[in-house]
Amino acid sequence: MSDSALDAAGSSLPLSPARSGAAPRAQSEARADSAGKEHVIDALRGFAALLVAYFHCRQIEWVGMQAFHQSAGHSFNLNAIAAYLTFPIAWGSAGVPIFFVISGYCIHRSAALRLAKNPAYRLDTGNFWVRRFARIYPVLLAALVLTFALDWFSLQLPPISHKIREIGLQAFLVNLFSLQGVAGKTFGSNGALWTLSLEVQFYAVYPLLFALRRRIGMTSVLAIVAVVNVASAYLLERNDLQFFTSYWFSWTLGAWIADAKARTAPQARSSIWLYVLAAGFIALGCAAFRFGQYGAFQLWAIGFAFYLYKALERRNADTPGLRVLSRFGDFSFSLYLIHLPIFVLLSSLLFRSSLQMSIWPSFGYMLVAVPVAYVFYRLVELPAMKWSASFKPKAALKQA
Repeated sequence: MSDSALDAAGSSLPLSPARSGAAPRAQSEARADSAGKEHVIDALRGFAALLVAYFHCRQIEWVGMQAFHQSAGHSFNLNAIAAYLTFPIAWGSAGVPIFFVISGYCIHRSAALRLAKNPAYRLDTGNFWVRRFARIYPVLLAALVLTFALDWFSLQLPPISHKIREIGLQAFLVNLFSLQGVAGKTFGSNGALWTLSLEVQFYAVYPLLFALRRRIGMTSVLAIVAVVNVASAYLLERNDLQFFTSYWFSWTLGAWIADAKARTAPQARSSIWLYVLAAGFIALGCAAFRFGQYGAFQLWAIGFAFYLYKALERRNADTPGLRVLSRFGDFSFSLYLIHLPIFVLLSSLLFRSSLQMSIWPSFGYMLVAVPVAYVFYRLVELPAMKWSASFKPKAALKQA
């Protein structure tokens, strides 16, 4: 969830064609194709971040659809209409598997392109880990410090929000070392941090996935991971242990897409029925959500993978809607990391943490969180991205 399509593991462009006469045109087409893919990826990341953020915002500020309906009944004033229109946000947690599939795609894309060009290519594991550390940890540390500061203010305004967990040193270190879900809970009010531990764990084992891909192919890897995913859910999730093996399948779906696209001619087109399959699995996930979030998560990941595979073929990726969403995608990681403590503080300040019958304040909360996240992105995340890029191998820089 922390990468654009181009910064995950080096240049995302294939090497220039051997024929010098065709090189400038082919390279131009390749760059245009890559730019289109980046636009689609960033737009989807922006959509996912806004979806998850407003899902949490609605939970913190509003009484919920059932209580609201019991009170408002069939009245159709502006507040009621606006509240009922937010009904699809009840499935807002679907944004998380979107992030995971995109993360798998972005992390593996550069390596997949190199493997397609040179089957003997080997991943520089040390460089990969250094760049991931530089990309993630400065931003995570700043987010934890900001969470502590905002939650400290919220704790001065009783009654205290039930969203705020422990903000002591032990909880801080558990989250800093990405052990939340295994050795402790998420830090303070920032429950969204549960995914960061999984992200870091995935980075730790990605070189193993890459090595397996070279030996047995990505489709076989995906099948193995699916079995591990089910076994891990049975052994760990049922005991309230959140480990990457229970969610690895969603990342590997994204990596499989990157691998398949790297081996497919750019002009190749898949069936339009992939969009139908995507809608079907997403609908199944929404239905399964009633019985538990974990099963819904897997179905949403599959549905979104179908959508992403087809959406990456879009030639006209510069539509106004995509352009706006891609702007949010630029700082989606920052928005994801800091939105919850902002919402909790606003609720503590304005309403003493009590849920409101009006839906309107939730829109105001978003109008505060989005610009704050953008400032956080400019001050913290952008320098981290540049620091990470400074470790990029020189050969990759020349190919970019």
